[in-house]
Amino acid sequence: MLVPFNSAEKACEAVSAVFRAGITPSALEFIERDAIDWTLKYTDVKLQIDDNVQAHLLVEVDGNDLDLLHKDSEKVAEVMMSYDCGEILLADSESQKNQLWKLRRAIGEAVKSNSIYKEEDTVVPRAELAKLLIGVKSIGKVYGFQSVCYGHAGDGNLHINIVKGEMSDEDWNTKLTFGIREIFELTKKLGGTLSGEHGIGLVQKNYMDIVFSEKALDLQKGIKNLFDPNGILNPGKILK
Repeated sequence: MLVPFNSAEKACEAVSAVFRAGITPSALEFIERDAIDWTLKYTDVKLQIDDNVQAHLLVEVDGNDLDLLHKDSEKVAEVMMSYDCGEILLADSESQKNQLWKLRRAIGEAVKSNSIYKEEDTVVPRAELAKLLIGVKSIGKVYGFQSVCYGHAGDGNLHINIVKGEMSDEDWNTKLTFGIREIFELTKKLGGTLSGEHGIGLVQKNYMDIVFSEKALDLQKGIKNLFDPNGILNPGKILK
């Protein structure tokens, strides 16, 4: 099911409501309007979107009992309608389902094709997704950057693509790190962390102090030194 919402925050709120209704979808994806608009330009997927739609949820249920799946789909639709969704698109064939997933899987490349960008990986409890999204947009206004968000909402995961757009090179190279730090601080405050599914890596390395105390970081360094006293395993990357 592809479910449109006039409010991105309402779409986020509907995510945890699905689980509270006793349904565990095999997939539940959040896709912001810009992400879909940009992706439609780079794929052959055909989709008409009303002007007032701000976000979509892509929901999939699976199993062996077709009657049960229809009942779950009806429950999901009831939950979505209680959060002011628009007309739900139900993929009733394999080709339609594949088209919807093709749209979702092409988002990363579509965003990359539009502008220089940085992708930050965050995760919070599902019930806090709406607060995270609102906070990200608010922080973007302060620091002058646009963000395009999507991700595995069923896991509380939100990919935040910070788009350079018309932001000056100086602001992009200096001010942006302060904005990203505020995003991660908000994520922690909401009970989340700065690594949803992609690990820390070099991108999140400089923000580890937000979620790890100095003592915890020293402990990690000690373990690294114990097993790698000569510093030959991934030298200098994360822990020195």
